Amino acid sequence: MRKAFVILLLAGLSVPAALNAQKQRFPWWEGPRAKSLDLTDAQNAQIRTTVAEYRDKLRDQRAAVNKAEADLEAIFNEESVDQKQANDAINQLAAARSELFKTTSQMDLRLRMVLTVQQWQILQAQQRPGRGPGPPRRRGPGGPVSKSPIVGSAVTKQ
Repeated sequence: MRKAFVILLLAGLSVPAALNAQKQRFPWWEGPRAKSLDLTDAQNAQIRTTVAEYRDKLRDQRAAVNKAEADLEAIFNEESVDQKQANDAINQLAAARSELFKTTSQMDLRLRMVLTVQQWQILQAQQRPGRGPGPPRRRGPGGPVSKSPIVGSAVTKQ
């Protein structure tokens, strides 16, 4: 009886793991989305070249953001918080995030320049499920309008 319980328990744990493995997230240029865009060989080459050019810089900037977040968290967790030190850490984090956002946006722009208008519209619709083409909508009464759905998206996740 106990052996059967252990087997059922292990089987139950392996099913979610298998499902998660099937739901791998790919950058859009490597996954099913790229196939739906019907990219040419030249476009694929340009996309891969662009991503390769930005990969190291983005990795370094993500590491800088993570370090700045950890530094700020450590300061906040101290028994006595030094306000100047905390403000410096906040400024470091803001600067690191700003640089990462700027680099990501520059890469996104270069990737956009490779796509046709139709491919861009398809990609936007895929990245915003439930939305068709058209202008962005407000996120509630007086809420912000999303101007760039690709910035900070799967484009930057590798």
